[in-house]
Amino acid sequence: MSDRDTEFTDFVAAHRTKGRRAAYLLCGDWGLAEDIVQQALIKLYLAWSRVRPEGAEGYLRRIIGRTAINEWRSASRRRTVPDDTLVDLVDEKAPLAYEERSVLLDALQQLPARQRQIVVLRHCWGCSVAEVAKDLHISTGTVKSQTSRALERLNTILSAPHVMPAESAGHGRNGRP
Repeated sequence: MSDRDTEFTDFVAAHRTKGRRAAYLLCGDWGLAEDIVQQALIKLYLAWSRVRPEGAEGYLRRIIGRTAINEWRSASRRRTVPDDTLVDLVDEKAPLAYEERSVLLDALQQLPARQRQIVVLRHCWGCSVAEVAKDLHISTGTVKSQTSRALERLNTILSAPHVMPAESAGHGRNGRP
């Protein structure tokens, strides 16, 4: 194996899980997230000789974000959130309970695509405002305002009382048990 391949393999081993988790938060589908990351890694490998080691993670973030946007624009894709999501979505060191992950993911999917992308880059990937602005080709002010709006919207969604529909509460179609 060449030095280039070894460097790339080491990079993938260190960043694939984080990239997959971020892609999932962007699209809400594990299969699609895996496809997005695979496409991103192929593009990164093709450009690997031109990518500086200190810029590789940012380059991967940009590719994942752009690939996710391209998937959102594809009318032929239908995304669903699987009920058996058991991977910790945000922080490996402070895992959320299944119910909390499910509610958080549902709330995240209600954000507009750009806001969702900014929140994932800032809070899942841990990027600075400047890094997000560079990755998305937007101003730092836009990152700040969109982050604020997104977090406010998430707070509203997450603090709203959750009412179970009659059928899921064990009632029939007419609302009676």
